[in-house]
Amino acid sequence: MRLNFRTEAVIKHAAFAVMACAMTLAAVGGRAEAATQGAVARGKYLVEFGGCNDCHTPGYFFGKPDASRYLAGSDVGFEIPQMGVFVAPNLTPDEETGLGNWTKTQIITALQTGVRPDGRVLSPNMPWRAFANLTKADAEAIVDYLKSLPPVRNKAAGPFGPNEKVPVFVLTIRPPSQASDPAR
Repeated sequence: MRLNFRTEAVIKHAAFAVMACAMTLAAVGGRAEAATQGAVARGKYLVEFGGCNDCHTPGYFFGKPDASRYLAGSDVGFEIPQMGVFVAPNLTPDEETGLGNWTKTQIITALQTGVRPDGRVLSPNMPWRAFANLTKADAEAIVDYLKSLPPVRNKAAGPFGPNEKVPVFVLTIRPPSQASDPAR
């Protein structure tokens, strides 16, 4: 079949347009992927610099952090008098024991306001007041990093009320005693 000049020109133009569109989409997709990788790297930096692994990785307080359960919830609780014992939870994207069912907005809200999606307030030793000052981009980068981790099924214990039996090691925050008060 022989095409006339005008039909050939239309077909060539259409083919060029499709090719240009495909190349543009590939370039935009590549930039988006690079941006996402950049946000994940930034999030990793912020999580490591912020010391999140200190409280959220099993074994850390014993001097032997368990790398296979990185950020999967602590095995040591913090006791706050008259409040109870709080164990840092699993931050991996596991759907049963971690943040897998939390949205990006819910994680950022907890990180920056200290309030979980169920309305419960986080432990007083969670430094959300410091994280409240993160830029939107940095808060999102932390979430992108946490969501990029492999999910680890590890249910952290607690929280425990002041009179409950606690099955984990406990670090206790105690007010100074009167006997050691130098002002007396």
